[in-house]
Amino acid sequence: MSALISVIPIVLLIVLMMGFKVSGYKSAIVTLIVTILLALFAAPALGIIPEKYANASIFGITIWSVVEGLLKACFPIILIIICAIFSYNILCETKEIETIKTQFIQMTSDKGLLVLLLTWGLGGVLEGMAGFGTAVAIPAAILIGLGFKPMFSAVICLIANTVAVGFGAVGLPATTLANQVAESGTATSGELCEVATFIIIQLALMFFITPFLILMMTDRKKIMKNVTLALFVGTFSIIVQFCCAHFIGPETPAILGSVAAIIAMLIYNKLFIRDENPNDEVKVEKKTFGTVKTLKAWSVYGLIIFFILISSKIVPPINQLLGSTLVTQFELPVTGNAFKFGWLSNAGLMIFLGAIIGGLIQGMSFGSLMKLLAKTTINLQKTVVTICCLVAMAMLMNNAGMTNDIAKGLVALTGTLFPFFAPLIGSIGTFVTGSATNANILFGKLQATAAHDLGLVNQGTFFGVSGNETNWLAAANCAGSEGGKLLSPQSIAIATAACDMEGQDGDIMRKTMPFAIFWILMNGLMVFLGLHVF
Repeated sequence: MSALISVIPIVLLIVLMMGFKVSGYKSAIVTLIVTILLALFAAPALGIIPEKYANASIFGITIWSVVEGLLKACFPIILIIICAIFSYNILCETKEIETIKTQFIQMTSDKGLLVLLLTWGLGGVLEGMAGFGTAVAIPAAILIGLGFKPMFSAVICLIANTVAVGFGAVGLPATTLANQVAESGTATSGELCEVATFIIIQLALMFFITPFLILMMTDRKKIMKNVTLALFVGTFSIIVQFCCAHFIGPETPAILGSVAAIIAMLIYNKLFIRDENPNDEVKVEKKTFGTVKTLKAWSVYGLIIFFILISSKIVPPINQLLGSTLVTQFELPVTGNAFKFGWLSNAGLMIFLGAIIGGLIQGMSFGSLMKLLAKTTINLQKTVVTICCLVAMAMLMNNAGMTNDIAKGLVALTGTLFPFFAPLIGSIGTFVTGSATNANILFGKLQATAAHDLGLVNQGTFFGVSGNETNWLAAANCAGSEGGKLLSPQSIAIATAACDMEGQDGDIMRKTMPFAIFWILMNGLMVFLGLHVF
């Protein structure tokens, strides 16, 4: 009964958006209000308040949970979204987006391959480096600029932004998960590699299925070409990502794997795609661009990539310096949870710097850039409201014990079949919070606890790779969280903002729902087979 009551906010959000077609920001406001009422009156009555808050006022827990959610929504999620859309708006303002569009179109005459390059290739690189919606916002905006319909652009980018999510923001979700389940609280390099490798193995089939679906959604007539291209690109991606995860850790699989996918696509294009069948929907005259023109056009995105890379864990000295300088950190009253934000180390600042410097290179004045930034922020005000309400709801559900109660109810209901349903828990976490990292924070430890309760604490072999059973089950949380990304109102809010589709959140969710269900089922099957068959 307590689990059924705890799940009301999630069900309400889905019903409002999909059933009644209420806009995202209105649905989020109503759901937050209902969650506050449940936390104030239902949670204490049901006895699900976490023990650490036993002596705290439920009113204080509620107020400070909402404050915590608002802080985490603004820093860094909203900051990154605004800066990502701002970077694209600069390209539109300077007309350099036309150069980028033309260059992408001239890479291939095949429409499906073009979409795959933007969503699976460029989107994967952006997810691996920055995360937090950039992999949806930027490719979707470019697709629309190329002439694709907004709904298609939004849905295809959401579907493409799945496999890379667990290793987004330089491996943050997978690293967080490994630390959550490590007995010491801090994972060793070996444990990091093991968890990262297990995530890749559990996602193995999706490395081939996802590109195939992207290609089929773009062009259903070329089935054999779509099959061979998906197998070709998927093989490159999974080999590179597996090697990165197994030998290096969670920081680089998404970045290097996506770069490998782009190289594979260009090789395939060179070997098998002929120019006699040009794009029907996206046509452009052949143009030749000099080096200076190309560098100028790509200066915004190039500088964003550069700043993100040099500030990431790939360059430890700079990463450590930025991570320890100008850091705001304090403990929130009542809840005791810590809020930490690095003003120099966050991806939002790196995107902002790349956008500003790139905009100056492309000929805009600093004053005009600031006006464009203000305009971008105003245009995203409903998206800001949506994300603030949803993250506040997530924090409140967690601190009031509602999220944990939902997961415990699922464990009790499924018993020995729990491994099959483990990815679903990760999906629920991502659906509520919009973040695979937050989903791993919420449920990573629960997955490890469930593994111990089920006796899954031994060394084993999973599809030929040896490791600990607990880590295998914990990895399912991260693998499943990527399916939850497809339905997360926050992710959909980013897509609607990038595609100028305000009020169509529910329509997008209905289109991504079948793929999300398929994703979760496939992950569940892989996790279960890994434990009991292979």
